[in-house]
Amino acid sequence: MLKQLNVPFETHAPNVDESALPGENLQDLVARLAREKGQAIAQHYPTSIVIGSDQLADCNGQKVGKPGSEENAIMQLHQFSGQSVHFYTAIAIICIDTSYCFERTVITHVRFRTLEDEEIRRYVTADMPLDCAGSFKSESLGISLLNQMTSDDPTAIVGLPLIALSQGLREAGFHLP
Repeated sequence: MLKQLNVPFETHAPNVDESALPGENLQDLVARLAREKGQAIAQHYPTSIVIGSDQLADCNGQKVGKPGSEENAIMQLHQFSGQSVHFYTAIAIICIDTSYCFERTVITHVRFRTLEDEEIRRYVTADMPLDCAGSFKSESLGISLLNQMTSDDPTAIVGLPLIALSQGLREAGFHLP
């Protein structure tokens, strides 16, 4: 997704404990994890602009992350059938040398249509959304599972809110476009 913005980048995996703190709500959790992921990498690259991100879903008050397996993906989609699910996607842009920090969390409201067992199985087999919070890819066949999707930033559901990211990068000195 960063290629869309035509900025040079490298990717690094942070080693961050993603457990929620006691009493931490989902929106605060994703914001904290995005910040901690960015800070973990920024420690190794203090002069660089570092982007941390995180995404989780909330279905009827239950936190939903990446399924990791086909069985879990099928269970998540059964849980989402006919439900409204809120996806929280957070970014943190950090530069240690300049003390720059930009944080945003974008909420995407997704209404799943009533899903039949066989179509869930066909979908999971076809798209393999095992590394996607909520077990669907809106940029792919997963869009067929939905009745409605609303957000201030339509790219947030894919995992990186490019409108918010563009704002933060401009504030950090990038020329976009």
